Amino acid sequence: MKPDVEHVAHGSKLDLYISPDCPYCRAAIAYYDAAGTQYELHDAQNDRAQRKRMFDYTGGDPTVPAIVIDGAYVQSGWGSPPRG
Repeated sequence: MKPDVEHVAHGSKLDLYISPDCPYCRAAIAYYDAAGTQYELHDAQNDRAQRKRMFDYTGGDPTVPAIVIDGAYVQSGWGSPPRG
């Protein structure tokens, strides 16, 4: 079963691969901030190593935010349906 990106289990490691100017990335960050969910940001636009890591997770999909929970890729994009 795919993890729910809007209800990340307490204690899970959440990684967000983002583009700083992306409105969907900002929306995801605002959501997690409001929910008190801890996360680690990775700038996939300006950091080549982070972009490569994101592509390794997404199979080359450039859509951001790319959401990884506990080391497992969950989805790219934010919203319902996910956009990015």
